[in-house]
Amino acid sequence: MKVNKPAQVKGNVKSQKWKDVRGKRHRPPINSSDLNSSPVMARVIQEHQAAVRKKKPNVKRLKKKAKTVPGSKKSTSPPGVKKSHTQTQTNGSSMLTVDESDESQDSQDWKALAQSTYRNGVESPDDMDIGTPGRLEGEALHYCAERDDRQKHAVLVMQKDQTLCFRGKCFLTCLYGRVEVMGFTIEEGQQSYPLFSPASHCPLTIVALGSADDTRDDGTEAAAILRKYLSSASRKKLVKRIRLNSSVILLEPMETPLTRFLSSFADLSELFSPPVVSWLIFPHVADADIYRVTNSTVPVLNIQKCDMDGCAVILVCGTKNVGKSTFIRVLLNTLLNHTASIDYLEADLGQTEVTPAGCLSLSTIREPLLGPPFTHQSTPEHMIYYGQSSCESDLDRYLESLKALWHRRSQSRETPVIINTMGWIKGFGFQLLVDMIRIFPVSHVVQLGHGGSTQCPALTPEFLRTAHGCQTHPPAQTALDEFTESHSPPRSYVHLIVQSDFQGVARQGTSYHQRTNEHRELSLLAYLSQLQSPDPGPVRPLHCLTPYQVPHSAVAVGVTHCEVAPSHMLYAVNASLVGLCCLGEKVMSRGGPVLLSQAPICPCVGFGVLRGIDMVRGLYFLLTPVAPSILRNVNCLLLGAISLPACILATQSGFEGEMPYVTTDYSFDLSGAGKLRVFKGLIRPGQSGTTQ
Repeated sequence: MKVNKPAQVKGNVKSQKWKDVRGKRHRPPINSSDLNSSPVMARVIQEHQAAVRKKKPNVKRLKKKAKTVPGSKKSTSPPGVKKSHTQTQTNGSSMLTVDESDESQDSQDWKALAQSTYRNGVESPDDMDIGTPGRLEGEALHYCAERDDRQKHAVLVMQKDQTLCFRGKCFLTCLYGRVEVMGFTIEEGQQSYPLFSPASHCPLTIVALGSADDTRDDGTEAAAILRKYLSSASRKKLVKRIRLNSSVILLEPMETPLTRFLSSFADLSELFSPPVVSWLIFPHVADADIYRVTNSTVPVLNIQKCDMDGCAVILVCGTKNVGKSTFIRVLLNTLLNHTASIDYLEADLGQTEVTPAGCLSLSTIREPLLGPPFTHQSTPEHMIYYGQSSCESDLDRYLESLKALWHRRSQSRETPVIINTMGWIKGFGFQLLVDMIRIFPVSHVVQLGHGGSTQCPALTPEFLRTAHGCQTHPPAQTALDEFTESHSPPRSYVHLIVQSDFQGVARQGTSYHQRTNEHRELSLLAYLSQLQSPDPGPVRPLHCLTPYQVPHSAVAVGVTHCEVAPSHMLYAVNASLVGLCCLGEKVMSRGGPVLLSQAPICPCVGFGVLRGIDMVRGLYFLLTPVAPSILRNVNCLLLGAISLPACILATQSGFEGEMPYVTTDYSFDLSGAGKLRVFKGLIRPGQSGTTQ
C-alpha cells in the first residue's frame, strides 16, 4: 500500500502521549471480560489455559548478562554446566565446549548446535540459508517444524523476517523471541492467543521478529524450552536451527462451541480445513492472496499520539471491497501494542466487526482481533439496532443513532477511538461522510483508495470548509450544537491517503463463503452459537432449546425497516430475529400486544429468536443467549431486515413429521408471494458512458 501524507495542520490544542503498556502484557488467562466471542468461548479458552499451565511452567526471560571482559580469568558457567570454555577456530570464530563429565541434556543439545554450526567457521549444508527472509513452505517448513501427534501440537523455529501462512484454527504461544500476527506483537511469556484463518478470508500470516534483547546469546534457554514439548530426536533437529534472532512458537489445536456449531452445517464443514487434514494446514498460497502491510503504510499504523484534544480519533473511509475491515483490524492490533484499550465505533451496518449486521455500536477493544469478524463476536458497551444492512432508506435515523452512541461515551475518556464507515461514498453516502467528520472530534481521516485515486473527493480540512452534508452545511453550526460551540472556528485534522494494490481490489470475492451476504450470515451464526451448550456434544436444533416466556404486556413490538399493518405484526415477527431493546419509558398495555407505530432510537442489549407466540395465554417464546439479569431491563422487541440464515431452519433434526418453521406447500407463482428484491446490479446509462 502507498501512503500520501499531506501537510498536517496543527490546532491550538494540547497533545498527550499514550502510555506504553508493552511491558505489562503478561496478562492472566483469557476470561469472559477480555477476548470473548461469547461466554462459552471464554470458558473454553480458560480450560485451555489451565491445561497449558499444568504441563509447562511460566517462561521467564533471561536477565541481561554482563559482557565478558577480555583477559578475565573468571567466567560464569550456565546452569547445569560444570566447566565450559571457548575454542578459537581457524577463521577467528569461536565454539562453546562443555565438560562432558557433568553436562545437562540441554547443554548436550546446545553443544550439538555449536558443533554443527562452527566447524572451522563454516556452516554445514543442512544449515545453509536458514535465516533467509521469506515464506516458510514446502521443504523449508519441513526442516524447521516438528509435530508431536501424541500431545497434538507443533513447534516451529522461525528466523527473523520469515513468514508462515496457514489455514485452520489454533492456539499460538510464543516460547522464544517475538512474532507478529495482523500487526499485533506476541512475545514469550505471554498468554496463548487463538488464531482463526478460515477459507472465507485471506489466510493469516505469522511474521518472526526475533528477540527484543540484542545482548541475549545464551541458547541453552531455548533448548530447555524445546525439551518440554518435543522428544529428544525432534529436539535435536530443531535446536540446530536456533540463532540469536530466532523465534520459537507452539501451535495447538483449538475447538470451541463456535467452531463446533459452524462445522455442524454441511456447507460450512470445510470452513477451517478440508476433511483430509486434522487441524492445521500450511497451503501454498499465491502472494496476491496474502494481506501484507508495506513500509509505506507505517505512517498510518504508527499513529501513537495526536495534537488534537489529547487523544486520537481516527476515521477510516473508502469504497466497497477496498480492504477497510482488514486495515482496521491491523490498525487496532498495532495500537494495542502501545495502549491497553481502544474505543471502536462501528458505523458500517453491512460489515460489522463485533456484532451481527444491522447494528451501530461502541465497543472497547482490549485484546487483539486475530481472525475475521465472526470469530470475535462480543457484546459492546453501547449498541443501537438499526435493523438494516444499509441506511439509504432513513439517513436521519442513521445519523441520530450515531450521535446517541457518541453522547453515551464519557467525554473525559482519553482512550483512542477508531471509527469504521460504510463503503457508500457516492451521492448521499459521501454527504454522510462529511457529516460524520463534523459531528465527531476527528483528529485523523484515513481515506483508502485504489488505482491512484480515492474514488471520491479527498476529504481534506480545506475541502470540508465548503462541503455540504446531509445535515450539516458550511460553517456547520446547527448539527454541532450539542458537541461544540456554535461559533467555534473550523477544526483541523490530519488527512492520510492509503492506496490498496492487492489483487481483486474493489471487487467482491467470488469464491465460496467470500461474498458479503455470506459474511453477514457467518456473524449471525457465530452469535447464535452462544445458545449451544459449552460441553462437547451434538448441536441442538431450535426446537430442543428451552425458551423464555415473555408476557405480551411486558414488551412492545416494532418494525424498523418497513410499515406493517397492526393485524399482520405478530405474523411478521414470529420465527424471526429480533433486537432486545430498552425503551426509556414504561410500556403500557390494555391487555393485548403493544405495537409501536415507528422505530425508536434506543439501547439494544442483544438479540433473540422469537420461536413462537401463544395468543391464548398471551406469551412470546424467546430464545436468547443474553443473561437473565440483563433481560429484566428489556421492554421492546424490534424486527429488522436481518433474517435468520436458512441453514438454521432447514437443518433441524431429532423430530418426526413436518419440520418447524419450514414448509414446502407454498406457491411462489402467485403475485406478491415472494420477497420483493431490488436488483442493484443494473447499470445506469450515465455509468456505462451512454445516454438516451
